[in-house]
Amino acid sequence: MSATRPRLLLVVALVAGVLGWALTSLVDRFADRTLPVPVTVPLLLVLLAIALVVWTRGTRARLERRPGTRPMPPLVAARSAALALAASRTGAAVGGFYLGVALTLSSSWGIDYVRTVIVISLVSVVAALGVMLAGLWLERVCRIPPADEPPEAD
Repeated sequence: MSATRPRLLLVVALVAGVLGWALTSLVDRFADRTLPVPVTVPLLLVLLAIALVVWTRGTRARLERRPGTRPMPPLVAARSAALALAASRTGAAVGGFYLGVALTLSSSWGIDYVRTVIVISLVSVVAALGVMLAGLWLERVCRIPPADEPPEAD
């Protein structure tokens, strides 16, 4: 696996933003209502970001073989790296989608319900950014040094 490039996350966010904009526009035009955004979306994203941060801290301690920790099996480290890749891409996709929703609805800011949906969408974007950053941090913790670097002394 190679490291996640910021360009990839930007493309994922842009594509998801276009999808969010398109879906919101379609629902508004054909269903004659606003796309609902539940309050649980940002709450779940925050919980996911917190869980990733806790997992990353534990993973770092185990990989650094800190006192009081058990060494991490290689398979668990590989699964953690896969989790990191999934989390960074998911954060980018969800953040882009809800940013597209918020931008589409921004012209109706004067309506109370729409204003609430926009605020929830923007909070979701911030929480998704937290998921993405936690995923990138976990990826960095799981990175194996290149073969040409000498291993650190124990």
